[in-house]
Amino acid sequence: MKSSITIFFLAFSVFRMQAQVTFINLYPDDSITEVQPMTGIVFWHNSGNNTSDAITLEFSYMLFNEVVSDSGVYNWDPVEEKLNAIAGRNHQAIFRFRYVYPGYETSVPEYILNREDYHETIGESEGKTTHFPDWTNEELKRFTLEFYTRFAERYDQDPRLAFIQVGFGLWAEYHIYSGPFTLGVTFPSKEFQESFFYHLDTTFKYIPWSISIDAADDTYTPFVEKPHLKEIEFGLFDDSFMHQSHSGYNTSNWNFFDRDRYLISPAGGEFSYYSAYDQQHVLDLPDGSYGKSYEQYARDFHISYIMGNDQPRYQTMERIKQASMASGYKFKIEHLKTTADSSVLEILNYGVAPIYYDAYITIDGTRSQGSLKGLAPGETKTYSVSAGAEGAEITIECDKLPAGMQIQFYGTQELPLISSKNIARDLNRLLYPNPARRGSSVRFTGSGAQNNIEYSVYDLNGRELFTGKSTGDVAIIDTSGLYSGCYLVKFIDNNEITLNQLLVL
Repeated sequence: MKSSITIFFLAFSVFRMQAQVTFINLYPDDSITEVQPMTGIVFWHNSGNNTSDAITLEFSYMLFNEVVSDSGVYNWDPVEEKLNAIAGRNHQAIFRFRYVYPGYETSVPEYILNREDYHETIGESEGKTTHFPDWTNEELKRFTLEFYTRFAERYDQDPRLAFIQVGFGLWAEYHIYSGPFTLGVTFPSKEFQESFFYHLDTTFKYIPWSISIDAADDTYTPFVEKPHLKEIEFGLFDDSFMHQSHSGYNTSNWNFFDRDRYLISPAGGEFSYYSAYDQQHVLDLPDGSYGKSYEQYARDFHISYIMGNDQPRYQTMERIKQASMASGYKFKIEHLKTTADSSVLEILNYGVAPIYYDAYITIDGTRSQGSLKGLAPGETKTYSVSAGAEGAEITIECDKLPAGMQIQFYGTQELPLISSKNIARDLNRLLYPNPARRGSSVRFTGSGAQNNIEYSVYDLNGRELFTGKSTGDVAIIDTSGLYSGCYLVKFIDNNEITLNQLLVL
């Protein structure tokens, strides 16, 4: 009996000690000052601007016959050279292996070219003599699957490589709109494509792979006939992003594959080359090429990366860096409570897309129990770390990053207004943050006139929900009375309607 009473009082004492442990609030004031890894504007690996801190990603085509010439013999030296060079600039790579490029022979390995049962088609594409693979050949099909198996075995977890893109048409996109197109001959059959998609789904466990939005066209692919294929976790890239008619064909293709796909796989692409005007003005502020800024497009399509190799011809590196920082994820500590050996953090993603690799809030080397991977824009989650944060170093660790790359985060201080210093005052004329966390405040900066800003908030049925007025040049809109969803906000600044903006909660 005595021992039982003793045990009881010991347990009660421990309970009282635990109950008396109180968390203290900490207020770190870290900031995001650089482009975050695996996000932003992308230059080509051989660009004259590839050492810039305006980018973290570099793009390169890769050729199958650079790696393989004889059956089963793989020489990865060309891949290693590019990856090492890119990592040496403190960047990561995006690779796209291609067979067809207008004006060139295919990159089909030599041993297949020499087979008696292999017959390529030569035709005109983009006004140039172009070679097309023979997709009737069984060895070409077998090799293609084998190649990605071998590639994944070697590079699936390689921190030098961020993403890969795949495809079969011109430029490894998903079309042959210029040239001799015959399904199953110059372009792989739908049956082979189906097996290809499932093969990549099981082969790549870590690195996200993407296909062109043109794959929505049932002329080329099996997705219309077999919609269950869209359940495979692949990303999308749009190589004519922000052209004049983007709201038509391009947007319908994005919609076909589900606009929420970005929650599990990255959205990317390349600025449109449909016209010289597209390239020259795509990053103009505030209206881009055709009345809508890149920042708005990045939010609408949840863009993680976009190829903009020619942008240094038309924009300052400061503007390119700013556009890069409007892409992808951004993390903020909303609240931080800690004891001597335990911490609890609320983390907000106030960017436009998730991070697609595991990343962990880390305190003096101790990682959080949960990963930041998949934290959606505008979403807040709570993370626990078995370490005290007072006086400790707080970082975000990700095993996918090469040495020297770092994920920054914003502290508990109020998010700043978008700065337009030395660039363009009009960039401030955006709702920020957007998407926003429901219940938080969003801001809109006026034209600089002394007049107050009036605003009205509407639902998507056109019903006015409430109005408001600023007491100066910054309007602060309280969203606590709104549900999660989309709203239209109309602003009147200096007695004129200056901007209509879509707000996402």
